[in-house]
Amino acid sequence: MNKEIREKIIEVCNEKIAKKGDNVGLSFYAFFKNKNDNPKLLLEVATWWIETHKLDHFEKAVKIKKMITENK
Repeated sequence: MNKEIREKIIEVCNEKIAKKGDNVGLSFYAFFKNKNDNPKLLLEVATWWIETHKLDHFEKAVKIKKMITENK
């Protein structure tokens, strides 16, 4: 994934954790607008989430943030 989407994922995770605590879960859809204007990037993130890492639909934001920051 490119730097821009990685930064967006970290930003969203930080926002969710700040609002709802360390136990908050999210799906990869949280990183995109309701109207998907970049289907290629959505598919890339979905592939990373589902095929590469075999994650559940909802995962803890702290887990996703850690995965993104450790695998630059």
